Amino acid sequence: MADPVAKTNPDGVDFGWVMQVTFVVTILVGSPLVALLSTTVDLPTWGARATFAIRAGAPIWLTTNVAAYLYAKYKRDETGGDETASDAATTADDPDR
Repeated sequence: MADPVAKTNPDGVDFGWVMQVTFVVTILVGSPLVALLSTTVDLPTWGARATFAIRAGAPIWLTTNVAAYLYAKYKRDETGGDETASDAATTADDPDR
């Protein structure tokens, strides 16, 4: 049997979840917002369009990322626990842990 993979949880926030939420929300909300903002600017070339998308999209991504992180941290503090229910069950089932 393979050795269990070590887990770390330095401050209790699931960064994988934060990045997934950031990606999905940025695609669903940020893309239409950038498209809407682009109607107010003259973008004659593809280079201008790409530059505009990066300049407008980066702050949206950053804002979404910080909001998702703060939400995850708030929810962790609200529950008051470092372990999830599945981690607690695994620990209870395995006396070597």
